[in-house]
Amino acid sequence: MPRRTKIVATLGPATDTPEVMQTLVRAGVDVVRLNLSHGEPTDHRHRLELVRAAAWATGKDVGVLADLQGPKIRIEKFRGGHITLKDGEPFVLDAELADNAGTVEAVGLTYKALPQDVKAGDLLMLGDGEISLRVQKVVGARILCRVENGGELSDHKGVNRQGGGLSAKALTDKDLHDIKLAAELGVDYLAVSFPRDAGDIERARKLLQAAGGKAGIIAKIERTEAIENLDAIIQASDVVMIARGDLAVEIGDAELPGIQKHIIRRARDLNRVVITATQMMESMIHSPVPTRAEVLDVANAVLDGTDAVMLSAETAAGKYPVKTVEAMARVCEGAERQRMSASSQQRLDRHFGRVDEAIAMAVMYTANHMDVKAILALTESGSTALWMSRISSGIPIYAMTRHEATRRRVTLYRGVYPVAFDVMHTNPDQVLRSAADELKKRGIVVDGDFVICTKGEFSGVTGGTNSLKIVRVGD
Repeated sequence: MPRRTKIVATLGPATDTPEVMQTLVRAGVDVVRLNLSHGEPTDHRHRLELVRAAAWATGKDVGVLADLQGPKIRIEKFRGGHITLKDGEPFVLDAELADNAGTVEAVGLTYKALPQDVKAGDLLMLGDGEISLRVQKVVGARILCRVENGGELSDHKGVNRQGGGLSAKALTDKDLHDIKLAAELGVDYLAVSFPRDAGDIERARKLLQAAGGKAGIIAKIERTEAIENLDAIIQASDVVMIARGDLAVEIGDAELPGIQKHIIRRARDLNRVVITATQMMESMIHSPVPTRAEVLDVANAVLDGTDAVMLSAETAAGKYPVKTVEAMARVCEGAERQRMSASSQQRLDRHFGRVDEAIAMAVMYTANHMDVKAILALTESGSTALWMSRISSGIPIYAMTRHEATRRRVTLYRGVYPVAFDVMHTNPDQVLRSAADELKKRGIVVDGDFVICTKGEFSGVTGGTNSLKIVRVGD
């Protein structure tokens, strides 16, 4: 049985050779991430070329995700590169201080409006929460703080306000340029960082479409406000990403596990894809094996129903990118063998407004109550395969399509596998037999196996799936 949970790997210096890229794809990478926070456009173009070449060489469809930087609020630089803060000491965040003048007493800010967003009593978290500062008072452009949790603080560390509430817009000037780059590159997904509400997602989609892009939009859930507007954000997007780094800083570590499970559940209920991200195998940046805690973290996300798990620095800059992907694939496969990960919760209480969605649900009910080897979805957009994948099942779903863009998009859907199949060049009376024969040729099914096929009455029409048929291979 093929692995159902998909793996997203971030590209970086550690993956910048054709040999490594091909090995990563063979090891199990389904989607690659271009982190637009780092590198120049030439770097991203080069990496995209490597991905496309590796996909061609391995005969595998690989999706591409471009991730916008967003309004990352950071401190500026220190004169010596870093300082050490001690508990109880005063420290100042100064929006007017020069960008390279930081000392043990004060440091500048990239976000000049921060003094207007905070007040006495607020807790500011720096460096993913490793340093915490309690605001004592705000004087003009200076935020006077007392160190609650000290340690080493280096250049350009991020700043979060616990509880959220910062006014920074989701799309920065850099993001506007990077949206045009994403459209030029023809990526399959565009991730929006720090959205507060559905409006941020809708604006990003309009800007992308205006630039000629057709990518699906990913909403990164990493602000307190995003949790408060969760359902609207999910419905406005194609995918949600649980970006656990900044999210944990804003809502607190203790709240994160429950919120993660809630986001996965709501995304699946609302027919959207969900990615679980951040520090999933962080130790493998330097270690050839994961910790037991990391194994359990990945497995837990799989058991909860996440579509994909994501690697960041582990593959972008780590010493063992290929071993990390191989380890993550093993953990996903192990978790998927557990009964609870394949259990079905049919939507018997739902009313379906679309024929193709109703067909998808009927397929999954039938497949889960019959000895079916595979599901064949003849699709233009991939929507029918997406709806099928929202129902837990151990039965593989093959999205059979003539469109390369659709094949790359479904690489992110749990339990869905792309197959190149041109329905327009197939005899209409023999299309289901031809589709089954294609899987037979690939060794996926054999004569005598039952498969369920879905198709539309009119070939080549998006959203036209209106029939299902149970077929015995070879008949």
